[in-house]
Amino acid sequence: MRDRSRVSMSAASRTAVIVTAALAVAFGLSGCASGDATSTAGGGTGGSPSLAERFAASSGAFAQNSTPADSFDPADCPPVEIRQGASTLSVTAASRDPATAELRYQGTIAQTARECRVAGPTLTIKVGVQGRIILGPAGGPGQMDVPLRLALVQEGPSPKTIWTKFYNVPVIIPEGQAHVNFMHIEEDLTVPKPNADTLSAYVVYIGFDPLAAARQAPKRPPRKPPAPRR
Repeated sequence: MRDRSRVSMSAASRTAVIVTAALAVAFGLSGCASGDATSTAGGGTGGSPSLAERFAASSGAFAQNSTPADSFDPADCPPVEIRQGASTLSVTAASRDPATAELRYQGTIAQTARECRVAGPTLTIKVGVQGRIILGPAGGPGQMDVPLRLALVQEGPSPKTIWTKFYNVPVIIPEGQAHVNFMHIEEDLTVPKPNADTLSAYVVYIGFDPLAAARQAPKRPPRKPPAPRR
């Protein structure tokens, strides 16, 4: 009888090597990096706009809604951080044995951006996320949803979530393409304007949230019992 643990480790190792190599090539070509709204790193796939370009294109309308009398230092805009443990996404093919399940897609977050404005008593933060989906050995072309969560947290001895929202970001993977970028921009993260001390403790966290996606998935209706024979 073959040692199943050795087989599982071999399959997992091959998958890790394939995905690591694909990620290295993909990000080596794109040059994506984390940054703020002024970052110009990272480009789209197939001529699609980068996160910085999308931010620049929509900054005019965003700024028009601000109140000129309310001065706001851009340096005070809460930073964006990738939540620990939520920086990568792994989607595997269905398998009764999770240890031998083949990888379909690997997702990573490559670049972030943020911008703030004040309108009277409210603070609005525009947050952008750009990442990449890499096909694994069991992946293929088609559409998938990237489960993404944003959260505004007031850090401290007892962290407090001020605002949070979950998104299913649709991504189309064309035929013959091994990786594709995805992008999401939230323009209406609006909360009451805090005082300076409270604002300095604010952090915008981003990350993948596959558990929330699983909870939102439609449940299959229970099977009807067979009709009794007459």
